Amino acid sequence: MNLYVINSSFGFETENLTRLFFPNEKINVYKAFDTVQKPCIITELSDKVSVTVNIGDFCRSAEAPAAFGDDQNELLTAQLLYRLLCDFSGIEQPWGLLTGVRPIKLFRKLCGEMGESAARQRFLNDYFVSPEKLELACATEQNESEILSLSKPDSFSLYVGVPFCPSRCSYCSFVMASVERAKKLTSPYSELLCEEILRTGELASKLGLRLESVYFGGGTPTTLSAEQLNDVLKAVNQSFDMSTCREFTVEAGRPDTIDREKLNALKENKVDRISINPQTLDPQVLKNIGRRHTVDDFYNAFALAQECGFNNINTDLIAGLPGDTLPGFKHSLDEILRLQAECITVHTLCMKRAADLTTEGVTLNREDASTARQMLRYARERLTENEYIPYYLYRQTRMVGNLENVGWSKRGLESLYNVYVMDETHTILACGCGGVTKLKNPHGDYLERIFNYKYPYEYIDRFEELMKRKERILQFYSDITVDYSDK
Repeated sequence: MNLYVINSSFGFETENLTRLFFPNEKINVYKAFDTVQKPCIITELSDKVSVTVNIGDFCRSAEAPAAFGDDQNELLTAQLLYRLLCDFSGIEQPWGLLTGVRPIKLFRKLCGEMGESAARQRFLNDYFVSPEKLELACATEQNESEILSLSKPDSFSLYVGVPFCPSRCSYCSFVMASVERAKKLTSPYSELLCEEILRTGELASKLGLRLESVYFGGGTPTTLSAEQLNDVLKAVNQSFDMSTCREFTVEAGRPDTIDREKLNALKENKVDRISINPQTLDPQVLKNIGRRHTVDDFYNAFALAQECGFNNINTDLIAGLPGDTLPGFKHSLDEILRLQAECITVHTLCMKRAADLTTEGVTLNREDASTARQMLRYARERLTENEYIPYYLYRQTRMVGNLENVGWSKRGLESLYNVYVMDETHTILACGCGGVTKLKNPHGDYLERIFNYKYPYEYIDRFEELMKRKERILQFYSDITVDYSDK
């Protein structure tokens, strides 16, 4: 697809909007050109805003008088383009022309600026968000706000990354290492991870920061041995002031990595929330996505976690997995409800460029989109009936059906970390591979990022370079005027 942008700087937003309708095509953006080549979209700004869509036999244009200011003209361009692409495709997008990761944060911002009633109208009338998704956004924002109010100017959360998994799922694009190939790295990695946690704790202590939540992700942290896991968890408890910590989560995501010894290590180290993620309870779909565990492995791991005393267990399901059907998804969700998991996160399949499914040429089509939308509609209805609340939501590019990921929980058992990281509420200090420290100015929206190395061998070989980078944390806080008077 060729996108021609004339007399404006609106290429980024129009490219993202075009991708909603052409998720698998390369979109070439041209601001200087001599000729136009089909299939194409042309946007132009002069005394009017005009958009032309010329694809196959479809050739149609729309225009409107130019407004005052780039923001309004960019919105006008997006509105005209969206309507033309809806006419071309016959598809209305559930989130309208919104393409951002954080629609709830946008809705909250608009509520603060113009009040909830006007914000609702902006979502419906200007952004073309469907009434169904607007109601989901409103409910999620209300539940999020209760959690956000817990954060103080000196608050921070800790992320710890473990980049190992039993195998790679076909939809996964995260940097991880199969434990079969990288087993020799797990020991030196976990030792250095303990050191990074210790030194990061020292930085937090010097700054007088208040720990709100801890989250172990990856990868699959429970791929580590019970002994390694115990060492890393103990390092957190010994390196940080845990007296203010409201939540300690570990992703025990793969049922085939869970045993009693590891669960006991988690429990003994004050972990109070875990995730055990089947993604589906259809045996064939599990095979399709490269998960080596069985359905019974999930049931057994879930029961064992309850037996070991865990009473806040999250489970992930994914709508739109290859080979899954609406009846199959309904069965998976109904089974999780039967188990009464405290939290249920419903994701939508996202076709990331680096995922095996994408490189193998699987495409998103109209039928997939329709099925995924029915799956999420069923999830919302059943979860609401069972008194689960939506407490955080985010979106990604190339999602089947242009949908969303939603965390649902029983009231009072929401994951604080998920809300804080998605809202960018406060500083996140990150340790381990793939971690990104996000330094947040407590007086505004400014964020500064420090990236850890992605690969275990880099992390091990260049550890001191990484720690040198993290000295910036102290400098960041010394560069801003810190006032914790309302903490």
